Amino acid sequence: MAMLQPRAIDHTNNNTRTDKTPSTLALAPLLNRDFPDPSILYDVDTQTGIGTYYTFATASSGRNIQAASAPDSSGPWTYIDGDGDGEILPSPGNWTLSSSTANFGSSGPGGGGGNTWAPDVHLLRPSNYIMYYSGQLAGNNSAYHCIGAATSSFVLGPYTALDEPIACPLSQGGAIDPSGFVDEETGRRYLLYKIDGNSLGNGGECNNGVKPYKPTPIILQEVNQDDGVSLIGDPVEILDRLQEEDGPLVEAPSLVRVLLTSPSNSDDDDDDDGGRKAIYVLFYSSHCWMTDLYRVNYATAENVTGPYRRAADGRPLIWTGSGGFNLTAPGGATGWSTDHGRGRLVFHADCEMGRCLFEMGFEVRIDGGSGNVSVVATGTN
Repeated sequence: MAMLQPRAIDHTNNNTRTDKTPSTLALAPLLNRDFPDPSILYDVDTQTGIGTYYTFATASSGRNIQAASAPDSSGPWTYIDGDGDGEILPSPGNWTLSSSTANFGSSGPGGGGGNTWAPDVHLLRPSNYIMYYSGQLAGNNSAYHCIGAATSSFVLGPYTALDEPIACPLSQGGAIDPSGFVDEETGRRYLLYKIDGNSLGNGGECNNGVKPYKPTPIILQEVNQDDGVSLIGDPVEILDRLQEEDGPLVEAPSLVRVLLTSPSNSDDDDDDDGGRKAIYVLFYSSHCWMTDLYRVNYATAENVTGPYRRAADGRPLIWTGSGGFNLTAPGGATGWSTDHGRGRLVFHADCEMGRCLFEMGFEVRIDGGSGNVSVVATGTN
C-alpha cells in the first residue's frame, strides 16, 4: 500500500532467510506488473452460468483501481486495461485528494497522491456490487487515509463513490486496508480495517519505529447486510501490534471461516478438531513493507469477534525465503476457504516490476493433544 523503494536486507531475524536456492515449490508471479494489495472475488454470470475470478489492486499504471480476471485463481490472469471511460472507479469521491493530482507511479505515503489503496469488491445481491477502498483525504488532512465505499451494477464498474467515508478515525491516524467478510454461520456482514497509527508516528521504519510507538489495531465492524455500509454497533478491536513480533505495524486484514469437519462426519469422535466445526482465521501483514521482514501472519478464533490467538509457535505463514517459495516481502494477502480445513490466498511480493500478484494454498491443522491451531502454507497444492 505504499511506494516500492530500494530495501536493505535485515539479517537479524531468525525467520528471515535470504538464500534463493531453486525449489520445486518456487512461485512465479501471476501478473508481470506492479499489482499491490490484491483482493479476490469469484463471480458467476447469471446468464451464462460461467464463473470468473476477479482480482482488484491498489492504484498503479495510471489508474485509480487495477483489476484482472481469470478462469481459475491460479490463472491465467488477464490484466483489464483501459483508460478514460474504462476506469473501474472513475473518482474515489469528493472527500479524497483529486486523482488529477496523483502520481500513480508511486502510491503511498509521500508518494505524491497515488491515493486509492487496497480495493475489495463484494456482491451484495444480483447486479449490486460494493467496493471498499482506502482514499487519501483532501485539504488539510491529506496525511491521512479513510475507508470509502462505491457501488456498481457491474463487477468491473464503473463504481460510484459514496459522498463521505464510512470509517474515518482521524484522531487515531485514519484507516486503511478495508476487507469485507460475511459470516456464513450467522449471515452477518462485517468490515475489517487497520487504524493507521503509522500516520501519527515519530519516524523510523514505516514512521512508527521511534518511541513512543503508536498502536495500529485491526478493527472488526458489523455493517448492514443489505447495503454493506450502514454501521451496526461499535467497532471491535481484534488484534494490535506487538513490538517484538510485529515491528511498526499490523495491517492488511483478511478474515476466513474455515470448516473443519464435513457435515457427514460431524459426530466423528476420531477427528482432531476438538469438537470445533469451524474456525476463524485472520490473516494479516506485519513489519514494514519497505523491508524484507514484511510477511503474512495469522491468528485464529472460535468466534468472529475473538479472542484471536496468534500462532502458538510464533511462526508467520510466509516470509522472505520461507518454504522454498522464493518470495521476498510477501504481504497484503486475501484468503478464502475452498474445502474442509483448506483454503487459498492471493497476495503480493516483490518483483522486478514492483509488487506482483501471487497465489498459494493453506491448510488448517489442529494438534490432537494441545488443541493448538496452526495454519501452514501449501504452495500451489
